[in-house]
Formats: sequence, structure tokens, C-alpha cells
Amino acid sequence: MGVDTDETTDAQTSRWHAIQPWLSTVVRLGMAVILIAAAIPKMLDIPQSIIAVRAYRLLPEAVVPLVGTMLPFLELALAVFLILGLFTRLSSIAWLLMMAAFSTGVIWAWSQGYSIDCGCFGGGGDVAEGTTNYPLHMLERLGFIVLGTYLLIWPRSRFSLDGWMKAA
Repeated sequence: MGVDTDETTDAQTSRWHAIQPWLSTVVRLGMAVILIAAAIPKMLDIPQSIIAVRAYRLLPEAVVPLVGTMLPFLELALAVFLILGLFTRLSSIAWLLMMAAFSTGVIWAWSQGYSIDCGCFGGGGDVAEGTTNYPLHMLERLGFIVLGTYLLIWPRSRFSLDGWMKAA
């Protein structure tokens, strides 16, 4: 006799329900590490962060210093929420909005023929012609979008304040 399809589906569903919170925990903490790696170098060199934002030539000059200064603190705050597992779904939405903004900036710079270092993990600004690899950068952004989308769909994770508050 063959295996009943309903039993196979039930076993797969049960396995997914056991694995999913652990996978979401890895994704959540991975996103937090990425944010910390992005925030710390910018926090240590705010003037360079402002130069990186300015290089996109996308924002009005009046807001460039504010964005360049506040971005690393926003990234770090989001990392803290992700580490704590607090408002995980909202944090994934904030992550996705940031990735949309960063992707838009890269697409803009690429379409305008600018040669810039994105400044995503520190540094940033204009660089020598031909040294920017925009396709690779967009693949990286796509990977980050996949992480955020996964966590948006499956925010339930281990060791999270969301889970603790729900259980209380």
C-alpha cells in the first residue's frame, strides 16, 4: 500500500511548523547583523555618511545632512528591534521600505551614469569610472528583500518579545 497523501501533507505541515520559527529566528538575527554592520561604520564617520548620501544626487541638499546623520541611528534602532524580536512584522516592513529606498537610489545613480560607492557599509561617494558594480549591488539588495519578505510572511520566531508578549 502507498502512503496516504493527506498523511504526507500533514507530516510536511507539522515539520514546517517546527522548523519555521527557528528559520525566522536566523533570518531576524541575520537582518540585525546586516543593519549593525551598516550602521556602525557610518556612526563612526558621520561626515562620510553625509558624503555617501550626497553622491546619489537624489535628495535636496537641505535634507542630505539630516539623512546622512540619522540613517545609521535608524539602522541601529531597527537592529535592536530585530534582535529583541519586538514588532517583528513592522520591523520587516521598515526593512523592506529601507531596501526599496536604497534600491531606488542605486537604480537612479546607475541610470544617471554616476560612478559611486553606495556607502551602505561605510565609506561612499564618487569613485573612479568603471569601479562600481551595480548589477552585483542590486543582487545583494534582492537578497536583502528576500530576507525581509520572508520575515514579513513568517514573523513568528524563537527568543522574541513578540512571542513572550503573545503568551502572557
